[in-house]
Amino acid sequence: MNNSIKNDDVIFNFFKQICDEKNNEKCIELGNSWINAMERNLDQLEKKLDAENKIKHKDNIKNNRDHLNKLKGKNSSEWREYATQCMVEIMDSKIK
Repeated sequence: MNNSIKNDDVIFNFFKQICDEKNNEKCIELGNSWINAMERNLDQLEKKLDAENKIKHKDNIKNNRDHLNKLKGKNSSEWREYATQCMVEIMDSKIK
């Protein structure tokens, strides 16, 4: 559990950086870097799964990829809104 708190803190701080970025282009770059990092994580996760688990987690992986694809093309205001929503969800999960 301690690691998940640290991971949540890192993710929270990344999203805070998106919200705090005054330069709209840099804000979008940060958002796009989030997409790229998450796509790489999914790729690595898929490579590690055996055939049975690939089938078992196929829908979950597809849903995550679909979610990331929906994030592509967001403008800076949309990224700030998304990042704020994510930070709220992280805080909510820490309270529970």
